[in-house]
Amino acid sequence: MLSLFKMILENVLFFALHIDSTNSFPGQLSKKEELECIKKAAQGDSKARDKLINHNLRLVAFIVKKNYPDTNEDPEDLISIGTIGLIKAAQTFDYERNVNFSTYAGKCINNQIRMYFRKIKHKNTEVHIDDPIDSDKDGNTVSLADIFCDDTNVEDEAALSIERKRLYRFIEEELDEREKEIISKRYGIRCGKYIPERIMTQREVATCLDISRSYVSRIEKKALQKLRARFDEGGVI
Repeated sequence: MLSLFKMILENVLFFALHIDSTNSFPGQLSKKEELECIKKAAQGDSKARDKLINHNLRLVAFIVKKNYPDTNEDPEDLISIGTIGLIKAAQTFDYERNVNFSTYAGKCINNQIRMYFRKIKHKNTEVHIDDPIDSDKDGNTVSLADIFCDDTNVEDEAALSIERKRLYRFIEEELDEREKEIISKRYGIRCGKYIPERIMTQREVATCLDISRSYVSRIEKKALQKLRARFDEGGVI
């Protein structure tokens, strides 16, 4: 059975592939379109959920720009981290509550970024599915496992498995060794012989490989362009 937390990390890479090379984000959905996506996502429609996430990436960028302008972290790293929070929001949002999705997602995005900074502060950057991420209304600790343990969808897992196979095949066919190593570390997925311990920021990758952060950024963007081109072409397993 696939790890759902692993799915979240891999989705960050999938969404990175959907952003074009000029770093522009898809436009915001109309209220009607957004509500339709929310309702379908609540019924287990993975395409609707992904569309909801994809069209709210601007919110992640806005929060990073507004709330974290004076940190030493690269904005692209924080957007990647915030996107994990956005994906959690799309997975757990209850449209029957009197709360806008953007309000709920904003809290999830901020919580994810703040958790990252807390882990830096405490010199502990490892993320586990049993790590506490919030508290419920009774003050009980809530972990990722608690959120996702009852939401497993066999069809979603099968679709994700197919996409993973395509992604890994494209990585093997299109990327050179340095690109594989950087993608592996940046997105926390296995690329050939490279087995990552966790998702890493560009700054952490640069330190690990003893190269500049700007060089990591250039290689990552080049690798994503290659993979994006293959996904645009289609291709069968």
